[in-house]
Amino acid sequence: MPRVVALAGGVGGAKLALGLQLVLAPGDLAVVVNTGDDQEFHGLLVCPDHDTVLYTLAGLADRERGWGLAGETWAAAGQLARLGEPTWFQLGDRDLALHVHRTRRLRDGERLTTIALDVAARLGVATRILPMSDAPVRTRVRTADGWLAFQDWFVRLRQEPAVLEVAFDGAERAPSGRAQMTPEVQAALAGADAIVICPSNPLVSIAPILAVPGIRDAIADARRRGIRVVAVSPIVAGRALKGPADRMLAALGEEVSALGVARRYIGLIDAFVIDEADAALAPAVERLGIRAVVAPSVMTDDASRAALARIVLDACLA
Repeated sequence: MPRVVALAGGVGGAKLALGLQLVLAPGDLAVVVNTGDDQEFHGLLVCPDHDTVLYTLAGLADRERGWGLAGETWAAAGQLARLGEPTWFQLGDRDLALHVHRTRRLRDGERLTTIALDVAARLGVATRILPMSDAPVRTRVRTADGWLAFQDWFVRLRQEPAVLEVAFDGAERAPSGRAQMTPEVQAALAGADAIVICPSNPLVSIAPILAVPGIRDAIADARRRGIRVVAVSPIVAGRALKGPADRMLAALGEEVSALGVARRYIGLIDAFVIDEADAALAPAVERLGIRAVVAPSVMTDDASRAALARIVLDACLA
């Protein structure tokens, strides 16, 4: 079995990561997750993309809601509301336990990566789930009313104001204290037989990962060694399957299509998987110097997740 590294954001990334986990041997998959969405709530560090991937790979995710744990209860959130605390970012009771555990260990001086690997092992996940950086990176978006923390825009304001600009504080800015690629991410990329960019939002899920100093260079090094990089489009028939990627691309003046996403990955990937609904875009993708792979890409159950994973791996290893 090949050793595979996947770059992932939240729900879409978690679905393909699960497909890859289903078809690969235990331990042959590493998922580098976006931490730009992380934010403190009630004094606790919440890592939404990491936790979505974790719960999905552990078989604990609420698949109907698309986030959090299945069978969750909300007593703590209700009590926090009674105490006058803001509860626009919903934290379930069992989910809260992870945030308490993570925050306590961080305050004790442990690395975010160490905690993530230990928690995954405790939940029975053989896949290595790797935060993109141990140091904080925070995605912010600029709207007509100014700059906002990502979760304020995404959850509290329900993605209503149009996004005019995106920044990744800690990666792109403050050069003296910038985040760095972790040794674990570096080792995973150096030892990969295939690299996959999951169908996550290219602007606020994949771009923060690539903004961490060292990661883009490590992917380029892998390509020079002959390792193929394959991405899957999160846009199908002009619409995002989940989340605001289509509206964000439109607001930023970019083409809202699989081809528009492919343009963002020029020079980074070797092949691009687009859905059958977008088959007519394949020649245009190939004119970018990227091999187009047309296949069913909408993941509705574990069988379709595994099927897409096999298609992606075939594109990586062909």
